[in-house]
Amino acid sequence: MKWPVLQRSLAAMAIVACSVLTMRAEAHGNVAAGDREVVLEWNRAVLANTPASVGLFSFRHQAMVHIAMFDAVNSIQGRYKPYHVQVWAHPSASPEAAAAQAAHDVLTHLIPAAKPTFDALLASRLAKIPAPCAAHGAAVGAKVAKAVINWRTADGSELPNPPYLPPPLTGLWQPAAPGQVAAFVHFQNVEPFALLTPTQYLPTAFPQLNSPEYAAALNQVKDLGAVGSTTRTADQTLVAQLIAGVGYAPGPFGLWATVGQEVVRTRNLSLIDAARTFALLSVALNDGLQTSHTSKFAYQLWRPITAIRRAGEDLNDETVADESWTPLIATPPYPSHASNVACLSTSAARTLARIFKTDAVPFKVTWTGTAGNPNVTRSYKGFSALAEEAGLARVYGGIHFSFELDAANEACTKVADFLSDNYAQRIR
Repeated sequence: MKWPVLQRSLAAMAIVACSVLTMRAEAHGNVAAGDREVVLEWNRAVLANTPASVGLFSFRHQAMVHIAMFDAVNSIQGRYKPYHVQVWAHPSASPEAAAAQAAHDVLTHLIPAAKPTFDALLASRLAKIPAPCAAHGAAVGAKVAKAVINWRTADGSELPNPPYLPPPLTGLWQPAAPGQVAAFVHFQNVEPFALLTPTQYLPTAFPQLNSPEYAAALNQVKDLGAVGSTTRTADQTLVAQLIAGVGYAPGPFGLWATVGQEVVRTRNLSLIDAARTFALLSVALNDGLQTSHTSKFAYQLWRPITAIRRAGEDLNDETVADESWTPLIATPPYPSHASNVACLSTSAARTLARIFKTDAVPFKVTWTGTAGNPNVTRSYKGFSALAEEAGLARVYGGIHFSFELDAANEACTKVADFLSDNYAQRIR
């Protein structure tokens, strides 16, 4: 047999081998080539290995990993417009291998200290795939990962956190505790993943300090959010702790990924649709968070703890100062308006509703108790139900005013719609 003929024969055999693998996957419930579990296992890997010090940039990690996974799979299957890049793929390339290699390379770049963990996870996945299919798929994943890394290398995330401290004027943010320093000031200057600018959908301003609306919100959080509140119910206290990740996991950085993992399984998504779901969800979280966090430094509003203790300065006859007031949840180290958790939750919920063409997708979330707390499982009738609860949790916790939830919800609905209307759309 001549060499070119032999090459063609071997290539044909590799394609047949991958086809057999595809049929086996479909027989076990997967509606497209590959195994959607590769998306979920790498999602768990990014959550488990991202250092706590990364903080708000956790969603940048997730977005980079999942965009790379989606574009790698889509480069082979071609069902959607690419999110960022499309590369050439050999006909026998395994989309499963492409996804795993893309995630591995991006995560190794972002968290080099965890490389042995990522190497082992990749090797375990590739070992399940016929060698030629795995090799061609891995080549696709490597190319996509490199493109995503290059795209985000100079996005502003590498800049140092600048000092920030407004003058101690009425209404302006001040540290909630002695020695507290404003954190993630530079997050507002990082390039978004979908939005044109972080201020594209800037939340609306808060009510004037001497207005009835402001007084009602302040008195609400003063009553419900105090550490020793007698008005807040036991369930509201639990919700505040769950959403904040106080005594429970996941915290706010992993909550919506947990939701995504369940609905991907319960809705029996294919590999490419699972990858697309997590790519869009991760971007929704990042750009939603960036939208609200940018507004914090635009408006510089003081937190409830400061507002309540200094209520005698707000020229509002309906508010009364309480210099010893303390919230249930520790106050984050940056200004108040608008709520980060409300905005990112609304953005995530709306994006998932757009993906599934309905908000009414029932699901459950299980929080694992830490420090001796029991596990907690809660059921939701739809994505917006969890988003609403997450926002209210910040009032129950004493760290946000209710008007900040409304502003966040309005802005981040627009964030999600912009993302859904412009990225990873189905090829007609």
